[in-house]
Amino acid sequence: MRQAGVHGSLWLPLLLAALLFAGLVPLGASTGWQVVENRAFDLFSTYDPPRPAAHSAVVVAIDEPSFAEIGRQWPWPRSVHAGLAEALRRAGARPIGFDIVFAEPSQPAEDAALAAALAGDTVLAADITAIADQRFEQRIRTEPLAPLLAGGARSGVASVDLDSDGVLRRLPNVPDPFAAVLARLAGHDAAPPPGALLQYFGPPRSYPTVSYYQALEAATMLPPGFLSGKAAIVGFSLQAVPTVTSGGADAFVTPYTVKTGRLTAGAEIQATILDNLVHGLWITPAPPWLPPAVLAALLLAALFGTRRLGPVPSLAALALLAIATAAGSYALLRFGRIWLPPVLPMLGTTAAIIVQGGYGFAREQAQRRRITRAFEHYLAPSMVSRLAQDPAQLQLGGETRVLTVLFCDVRGFTTLSERMQQDPQGLTRLLNRILTPLSEAVLATGGTIDKFIGDCVMAFWNAPLDDPDHAAHAVEAARRMLAETAALNEALQREGVASPIAIGIGINTGTCVVGNMGSDRRFDYSALGDSVNLASRLEGACKRYGVGTVIGPDTARALEGRAALIELDRLVVKGRTEPAAVFTLLAHRGVGDGAYQELARQHDAALAAYRARRWDEARDGFARCREIEPSLSTLYHLYALRIAEHERNPPPEGWAGETIAAEK
Repeated sequence: MRQAGVHGSLWLPLLLAALLFAGLVPLGASTGWQVVENRAFDLFSTYDPPRPAAHSAVVVAIDEPSFAEIGRQWPWPRSVHAGLAEALRRAGARPIGFDIVFAEPSQPAEDAALAAALAGDTVLAADITAIADQRFEQRIRTEPLAPLLAGGARSGVASVDLDSDGVLRRLPNVPDPFAAVLARLAGHDAAPPPGALLQYFGPPRSYPTVSYYQALEAATMLPPGFLSGKAAIVGFSLQAVPTVTSGGADAFVTPYTVKTGRLTAGAEIQATILDNLVHGLWITPAPPWLPPAVLAALLLAALFGTRRLGPVPSLAALALLAIATAAGSYALLRFGRIWLPPVLPMLGTTAAIIVQGGYGFAREQAQRRRITRAFEHYLAPSMVSRLAQDPAQLQLGGETRVLTVLFCDVRGFTTLSERMQQDPQGLTRLLNRILTPLSEAVLATGGTIDKFIGDCVMAFWNAPLDDPDHAAHAVEAARRMLAETAALNEALQREGVASPIAIGIGINTGTCVVGNMGSDRRFDYSALGDSVNLASRLEGACKRYGVGTVIGPDTARALEGRAALIELDRLVVKGRTEPAAVFTLLAHRGVGDGAYQELARQHDAALAAYRARRWDEARDGFARCREIEPSLSTLYHLYALRIAEHERNPPPEGWAGETIAAEK
């Protein structure tokens, strides 16, 4: 059975890989998908492209300034071109290429002047026109006038091949390409493979460019040696930055057009082709068998490598694999001059992410649902969620954590229960009506409801989920509980329920043991420890001081300067020997209130006098505090009674103001 399971785990990735491969290979061969891969080529080939140490050509631009200087409409007299050829030759340019098709005769004298100026260092453009119908395709080559070639000038086909999306990406697939003839005259006879891709070196006007009229007077208008040893390519560049929308004579869409929106002049295209041939910088497409092989290898690596991972690690691993695929394709292009299309393999890894991650997610969700159904009736919702995330937590035991624990007890509910003992359903509705807002206050501040003990709620913060500000959140829950109780009392009074509901809240922060407590068959997520017991004792002390909250010392320290706290006493609770400073929250005050600041100053002074046995000073101080904050009248009356008792029976030596609680 174990062996069958292993085989089953192997067959699933193989099956998924085969299905994805069968669907992706035909997609990769489609014309529409080739457009996508071509866009990737545009992006990769124009990012930090290799550049020749020195350009092999200078573009002589037939541009707007030249039309203005020469003062003639196009076509210009061929004697002007003859003058240019002679000027370029004198400046040291070699070879000289005219990216202009001189196919038709002009004035005999003009043609003769141009023919006399041309020699074996010159290349004239030829053209190939394709004529196609449903039955055949015919390609017609248009050559320069024969007399122009009589003196040794060569002809080269200047036509280029555009991809289906109208972008010029490939070296010309024609006999005797214009730039190849120039390269041979310059002493380079390169032989790129069929379908070789063109490496561009920059956006339009990246090549050294001079205006036609400047080249006519090269000796005076150009720096010395500017043209020496360079091929001079003469052609149109009629707009400084021709765009796709404006068009332009003899201008083409290139991979840089996606970035710049500009077209590149034909003469600059020929210069780029020339440098590709001279420096061997063309890009060779990968062999036809390589892209499918890479796709298959990546699919298998992705699916087998992540089959035991969860959804999130699988997504991360496969995303890294997709990034590595793109990086590998770019490195092969940049340093190996080979184009391996990356988008189809990246799509394959993405599909593997979806399939593998989706399968793992569905499996994990099914497991979470089983856990939720099994435990939702007797575990806290937050614990159910944690167990669903990590089923390994399903064991007895716990961990030691610093928690803030809250006990909230409903005062006077026993008396109310006695009066409503003939209406148990009404009593239950009332209890639920009280406990619901108290519970919502806990949940709204990120707390965990541990249990309901009759009319008492126990809750804690910082478990099972981390809460760095757990003390503040517990005190905020207490503030909300007090506000909700006041609102409930107003509603009950309108409904004729005479006895108001009061609550007492004890809050303490400290180290607890928290985890699954119980038996092997029935357990609960709960907190235990001395800090929990102290929180319970503090809740009981609310009656003594006549306040809604009693807060332990560690909780108060965590909230120093952020909540309106008043120290109540140094209290030794039942079961303890050391006193703990306890505080109450003035929920209706803020730390910035002037009344609170004055109260805190007077209260601290009176408390210091009390602990120093300066009874008259303490009595007067507490009386002033009672006037400032009437809501603490019970507390200050308690201190008045204590002072009177201490005056009759002075406290023992070593007394520092602590009070021993006789009750729990």
